[in-house]
Amino acid sequence: MVRRRGAGRRRRGQGVGATAAQPIHDEEAGEPTGPERRCLATGAVRPKAELVRFVVGPDGKVVPDVAGKLPGRGLWLTARRDIVAAAVTKRLFARAARQPVTVDDDLAERVGALLAARCCDQIGLARRAGRAVIGFAKVEAALAAGKAAVLVAAADGAADGRSKLRALAPGLPLVELFTAAELGAAFGREYIVHAALAPGRIAQAFVADATRLAGFRAVEKTVLGE
Repeated sequence: MVRRRGAGRRRRGQGVGATAAQPIHDEEAGEPTGPERRCLATGAVRPKAELVRFVVGPDGKVVPDVAGKLPGRGLWLTARRDIVAAAVTKRLFARAARQPVTVDDDLAERVGALLAARCCDQIGLARRAGRAVIGFAKVEAALAAGKAAVLVAAADGAADGRSKLRALAPGLPLVELFTAAELGAAFGREYIVHAALAPGRIAQAFVADATRLAGFRAVEKTVLGE
């Protein structure tokens, strides 16, 4: 899960069928140019950071574009496993694309795997750049020095350790989406239970992708500090 202070406050116009803050269309590109998109499954207008983009490839196959860089008109879905699965079952991609398309039955699983890989890549970047620390003592020291922007804790680690670190930094995002083995692989170790990333672009990108990933993992997204 991703715990983030104030992250659960509902923005105006985000309910199903919301009409506020409509995206601006670029007629030549055929896709909105504003900061928000409409989920083709729910009709809700949300910031792009809360959705996953898909495109239809030259072969007519729907391809997840978690980085948002592939060419073509984007088809957007709220970053949740059940919503992506529903879009596949109800054949919403073909309707939105206005053409026959091919969609893999395991599309939601593929999106989750791609987002998890992005998160692990960002952890690796932070490690190589000296922007990450591991181990309870080092994370605690980074928090005390104000050098941590996001806490990362193994989902299968002891709850008391996470609680102690959370008490030291109640306002920082806490990502609890990965097992100790997954975190270990990202850091080039066997197992990692506690880690922290330093402030900067890598940490921001990691939190953004982890927030989307939470919708594809079998955990509940919760919010602290409300």
